[in-house]
Amino acid sequence: MSDLAENKKKALRELIEKLHAGAKPEEIKERFKKILRDVDPTEISQVEEELIKEGMPREKIQKLCDLHLAVFKESLEKEKKQVSPGHPIHILMEEHKILLNFAEELKDVAKEMRDLKDFDSTGEMMKKLSHIVEHLNDSESHYLREENVFFPYLEKHGITQPPAIMWAEHDRIREIKKNIYRLLDIRNSMSLQNFAKELEEAAVSLAEMLSNHFYKENNILFPTGLKVISENEWKDIRGQFDELGYCCFTPEAARATTEEIKAPTSKTEMKGMVPFETGNLSKKEIESIFNTLPVDVTFVDKDDRVRYFSQSKDRIFVRTKAVLGRKVQQCHPQKSIHVVSQILKDFKSGKRDVAEFWINLEGKLIHIRYFPVRSKNGDYLGCLEVTQDITNIKKTEGEKRLL
Repeated sequence: MSDLAENKKKALRELIEKLHAGAKPEEIKERFKKILRDVDPTEISQVEEELIKEGMPREKIQKLCDLHLAVFKESLEKEKKQVSPGHPIHILMEEHKILLNFAEELKDVAKEMRDLKDFDSTGEMMKKLSHIVEHLNDSESHYLREENVFFPYLEKHGITQPPAIMWAEHDRIREIKKNIYRLLDIRNSMSLQNFAKELEEAAVSLAEMLSNHFYKENNILFPTGLKVISENEWKDIRGQFDELGYCCFTPEAARATTEEIKAPTSKTEMKGMVPFETGNLSKKEIESIFNTLPVDVTFVDKDDRVRYFSQSKDRIFVRTKAVLGRKVQQCHPQKSIHVVSQILKDFKSGKRDVAEFWINLEGKLIHIRYFPVRSKNGDYLGCLEVTQDITNIKKTEGEKRLL
């Protein structure tokens, strides 16, 4: 496991167990410093990886991360790598600074509200609060870019547990923000004093959480990424950041492009696979995916001929192979041909981008949509019909979480 000897890993495990049992970092930081004197952030990540594979809970690993920061805070700041504007890490770190300022502003607003008599006198404060909350809500883009772009690249290089720990902290941040949004929603049912008190508690919790979390990312996770991720991969990451978009407060200067960002380059094509911009699939996989979709799909080419239909388990409308190559107008009753022709004409001219209908069929509500299929250059390639039974979807209420 890298340069760490097995005995160092055992010693590290003992320290984590002591921390988990309640030992304070100050009590064991000298021992920790001696064990990991020559270890860089990448190796720390590898240690965490191995310990979790051996069954150690992530909650315990979290304590190692905190201790590492407490012991090596000064040296970590000295060794911090500089990245130029436009680099994904620079963008994330600039957003960190702004989010920490928002958290501090939120605390200040809550404190000011405590000294007011009632909500009638909070006009300016509520404006400030709404502004801050709007930006906190928009900060979701920051976490999504990390989780869906940066973290996967770390995982490709074998760094899997630290991103998982950071993602868990993202979820804790989201819970704190949700509580703040909830307080705003129910404020009219509370006294100003109780509202201000709970808001301040949530603001303090958010500020502490963000400060601790961003410090770990800036000083452990980001340096690890800079060590293991290649220059070409960083270009790919930046391109995908651009695709996902940024927060409304992300500084223009931070995301300045110093050189042209190239689209992610595809790997060597695998034999028997169909290459796409976002991956590779075999013919069998493509067919199975279409047949698994919870909708019926039919494709009509630019000459209005039926070229393909999916074979889902419970198809709503009958399709047979005999219709392949047939003009789509011939697949509809005479009374509706003019409607079909008009839709296709509008798609071809660019006049419309969707046509939809819904009907009742044997006790089910069926949603039928037509979409023009166009190339990247905007050339009309054909029409896609998507049919779906939305009977149960219409009845859906509330939430059902993945977990």
